[in-house]
Amino acid sequence: MNHGQHRSLHLLGKIGELSLFGSRFFVGVFHRPFEFREMIRQTFEVGVRSFGLVAVVSFVIGAVLTMQSRPTMIKFGAEAFVPAMVAVSVLRELSPVIISIIVAGRVASGIGAELGSMRVTEQIDAMEVAALNPFNYLVVTRIVACTLALPILTVYGDFIALGGSLVVQKVEADMSAFLFFNSVMSSINFADFLPGVLKTAIFGFIIGLVGCYEGYTSKGGTEGVGRSATDAAVLSSLLIIIADVLAVKGTVFFFEME
Repeated sequence: MNHGQHRSLHLLGKIGELSLFGSRFFVGVFHRPFEFREMIRQTFEVGVRSFGLVAVVSFVIGAVLTMQSRPTMIKFGAEAFVPAMVAVSVLRELSPVIISIIVAGRVASGIGAELGSMRVTEQIDAMEVAALNPFNYLVVTRIVACTLALPILTVYGDFIALGGSLVVQKVEADMSAFLFFNSVMSSINFADFLPGVLKTAIFGFIIGLVGCYEGYTSKGGTEGVGRSATDAAVLSSLLIIIADVLAVKGTVFFFEME
């Protein structure tokens, strides 16, 4: 068996283990104890502490997309449609996917490292010996927090990205904010906004699931903790891209059926 086949089998095995880990989450989320206080704390850690990073990334997305598209749109005499084009691109695809991948790099690796450290230092084993439920406290709360926080971050990022586009339009075309947002609002509808936000809940679930899985099953001492953090970031980003392809295909199929 060559190296490529070995890596493929390893990835398939990990996805299978992730599926079993996810099924354990769906059992645990409906059973006591419900750790609401820890869930709120984790939502704050995932959401509020990502605001700065998301703001910078979103502003750059909106500004760069506008700068890249303006010359082409001007060439075809369609400069007035730049705000509409940017809005549709950001809301439907760019903002949800890029924000989710950026957050995955920060959150999934952080969860993997945190739970991995607890595993190798036997803190999780101690919780089990003390008749506590470490899975509900450590895993369920973090997965739910990621699932709730990502749509909020995406909506926040959408507005920041449009703000970045507005700044470029103001500097390069002297377009007023009223004209910019009037063009945006007349070109988008709920179907442009809702799918992009809803699929980030799936992306958030993937981030939380992969981060918790890598950390909770970590082994191999401090080296294993580092490996868990790295694998959590890489695997969650890969699964987000795959999930996005499936979500886009499903959305297209749904609208074709209508």
